[in-house]
This record gives sequence, C-alpha cells and structure tokens, in this order.
Amino acid sequence: MNETMGETVLGNARLVLPDEVRAGHVVLRDGVIAEIGEGALPRGAIDLEGDYLMPGLVELHTDAVEGHLYPRPRVMWNAMAAVTAYDAQIASAGITTVFDSLRVWPDKRAVGMDGDAPLLLRTLREAGEVGMLRAEHHVHLRCEVAAEGVVEDAQALMEEADVRLISLMDHTPGQRQFLTQEHFRNYYMKKSGITEAEMDVIVEKRLEAHRLHARPNRQALVALAHERAIVLASHDDATGAHVTEALEDGVAIAEFPTTTEAAAGSHKAGIQVLMGAPNLVRGGSHAGNIAAESLARAGTLDILSSDYVPGSLLLAAFDLPRRVEGIDLAAATRLVSANPARAAGMDDRGRIAPGLRADLIRVALAGAGEVPVVRMVWREGERVA
Repeated sequence: MNETMGETVLGNARLVLPDEVRAGHVVLRDGVIAEIGEGALPRGAIDLEGDYLMPGLVELHTDAVEGHLYPRPRVMWNAMAAVTAYDAQIASAGITTVFDSLRVWPDKRAVGMDGDAPLLLRTLREAGEVGMLRAEHHVHLRCEVAAEGVVEDAQALMEEADVRLISLMDHTPGQRQFLTQEHFRNYYMKKSGITEAEMDVIVEKRLEAHRLHARPNRQALVALAHERAIVLASHDDATGAHVTEALEDGVAIAEFPTTTEAAAGSHKAGIQVLMGAPNLVRGGSHAGNIAAESLARAGTLDILSSDYVPGSLLLAAFDLPRRVEGIDLAAATRLVSANPARAAGMDDRGRIAPGLRADLIRVALAGAGEVPVVRMVWREGERVA
C-alpha cells in the first residue's frame, strides 16, 4: 500500500461508477477520491482480487438504533453498548453515512412505542466525540404530528443536535398507513398482544389527539424545518391530497408511500420516493402495502432505505438488477448512495468520482446465491471496517 502523503490505491476491482461497472483502480488521497484508472494493478496498490468497489451506502431512515436500546418490549439495554453495537452493524452493512431515526412521540405509553430520543442523541454524540463510531451519523427526527407536545420535544432536540431531516408521521387509526381502523387494530393487537377492550381505549384516545393536535403540530414542525433549513419528509402518503399537502409544505422526500397513486404523484412532482429495501428483498410489504419492485418497474422509485434490516440495503442493490429488466447494478447503486445523498443535500458523497469523499466499500459475492458481503469499508479514505 502506498501511504505517501495520505495516499491509498485500491486496484484490481470492479468499479461501480455512476453510470457503469468497469475494471480499474482508485487512488485515495487526503480523504477524497483523487484518480480513477484502468489497466494493470498499480505498484503498491491493495489488491481487491476482482471484488466490487462501490460508493459507501447512504441510509436516510433506519429504526435499528432503537431496537438495540430496547431489544425486547420495555427491556432497556446499556445505551453506550447499544449505540456502538448498532454502529458496528451499520458499518458492516456497507453504510458509511447514516441518519439515525429517532422517534419524537411524547406518549411513552403508546402502543408499539419503545424509544428514548434524548438518551440516544446524547449517547451517539458522546460515542462520536471519543472516536467510537465507524459510520458518519446524522439526526433524523420522526415526529408524530398527532402527539401532544411533539413540537416542544422536537425543538428541545434541535437545540442539542444538528438535525438534518424531519419526517412528518401520523399513525392515527384511519390515516395514511392505517386507512381503516380495522387495519390499525389488527396490526397492533397482533404486534403487542393487547386485548380488544384495551384497543378500544387506545383508538378513542388516538382519534381525539388527532382532532386536537395533528394540523397545528404539522404546521409548526414545517415552519421549524424551513426556519432551520432542515430537509422535510412526508410519511406513508396514501392519496393525491397527501401529495398536494406535501408539495405545499415543501417536502423533499416521500417515505414509504402506501399506494401507487401517491408514489406516482410524488415522483412526478419532483419529490423523491423512498421505499424499504426489505420490501424489495422480500418481494412485498410486510404490512400489506405496495411492493417496492412494482415502483421500480414503473420508474417511480428514487431511494431505498434499509428501514428495519440494515443489511437489506446492499442486498437490494444486487437483487434489483436480477429482477427488473432495464436496471443495471450502476442504476441500482444510485438508489442506495447518490440519490439519498443528494436528497439530504450531501453532494460530496455517494459516487465514485474525482474530488468526492473517499467513502467506499469492498463487496464480494458469496455462495450459490451470490449474496453480497462487505469485506472492507473506508470513510474519508480511512479504513473503518
């Protein structure tokens, strides 16, 4: 390896470039991509033995950190141990930039809720300050607009951290993901094991909270985002009216639209459509909503997110070209690197191109199913995994 003046050369690789895959090498210098070349393995280069060299993945919406803090309902783990284990999982999945999705939902008794945004934010910051994090972490607040106090809680977190993304969520029975009360009841009763009588009380409280708080809270959160130049995402859009509302609010990303109508409308309006990579890998939504693959076929899929399985992001990038004609590996890789980076206002990463950050991953295909496996990870030219 040539380390003169902070230089590293990665050679004998299949380079996944923005528009093609070709054999060659990459020179990293002082944290950025300095050169891209072809031909024989340069002297002193790290031999990648024909593996893929891809841009580091950019993840905008993952719930995984909360799952590490609460590995079982109401079972809380050591926060630093949870954060560092989560970060290791993220890096080993090939993700070099991650937006940690923290729920801002003040009602801690709410069904399906386990999370502690202030604690996770403080712990992530502490871990970063002492050099314990492999990936670059940013804050994504998932704000439940119908929850009383959500605006005040979000403001408090904004004072503590550089919030880069806010998603506007509404999990009220009869809204968005749960267009019918029956869908809401069935989903959470199966998930939590609560009784019908308990669910009756929950539904009644949720409906009342929505009536009182949803509209003013959404307006206040939108105003906060614009005031602080924070990227806005809508969540679980289902209708044309939802798309119109998102446009009026200046939303840049449509997270997990639940219908073809909402996805097509958002894409046409220039709002980036984000879907779950687990949805694509599994062949459909676990919640019974639209399939990500159908949007890819229609040309209305812009971004993939690992959602609840960090390793799904890379798997989806290799799986998509095998399943959808006209999408090659370079195009699929844009869905997990360049496109999310651009949507988040980070034009300095997400592609293998001179002058950009040297956030890169080495990927090999393993087994009869040719499953992609991350073998090495570099962030700003430094190997972190």
